[in-house]
Amino acid sequence: MILGIDIGSRSIEVVGMAGGEVVEKRRAPTTFNPVAQLRALLDGLSARRAVATGYGRKLVQDLGLGFPVETITEIKAHGLGAAHHFPEGRTVLDIGGQDTKAIALLPGGRVGKFEMNDRCAAGTGKFLEYTAQIFQIPVQEFGLYALGGDEPPIINSMCTVFAETEATSLMAQGGRPENIALGLHLSIARRTVNMLQRVGLVFPLIFVGGVAHNPCMRRLLAEQTGTVEGDTLLVPQEPDMTGALGAALWGQTLS
Repeated sequence: MILGIDIGSRSIEVVGMAGGEVVEKRRAPTTFNPVAQLRALLDGLSARRAVATGYGRKLVQDLGLGFPVETITEIKAHGLGAAHHFPEGRTVLDIGGQDTKAIALLPGGRVGKFEMNDRCAAGTGKFLEYTAQIFQIPVQEFGLYALGGDEPPIINSMCTVFAETEATSLMAQGGRPENIALGLHLSIARRTVNMLQRVGLVFPLIFVGGVAHNPCMRRLLAEQTGTVEGDTLLVPQEPDMTGALGAALWGQTLS
């Protein structure tokens, strides 16, 4: 078996492949102790090789697993994983916990051009998690809550702290909370579309990463790009496993 391991800021995903097929999937929160989480996730697994990606990919090489461990960039891993799901895809948007990636895909999942925001939480899952706390709503439910809005205000700031101040001010002025939540989602959608346009947005567009589970983000991304979900906007069933899948696919080429 070949293992693909994606150590992100919010979660760790593991995909095992054998004979070109996915035979194992595991996931856990990263927490404050990613090494312990990694050991727990890998318990009982044996492999010929592992390929790690994500911000914590170097941690895997220090575990002493007893088999070779290679690393791959997040950009390359997500390109390969997205193309495996949808070979016809031409652009990838990955919104993770603390970064956003826009990738122009070439045939075979190769990366033509990319942009990455990893300098602040603006437009990421962390931004949504932080702003969901303003409404005292779990981030997993924030997207559905925002879909209850119909007149989103313009949120000018993408800084997490300033956006919180702006949202709080709008609520103090009597703004409908669902509209404000929708406005926060819309600010992310517009920011990410600008990134996509800079790499050359070509359809179909593949949306991956944990934030792709958010129904409001999917709807707004479709509206802002003129795509249709299931046709020109493609979302894998488990979008947050894409990086680990891409790492496992790369591992197969090394064997």
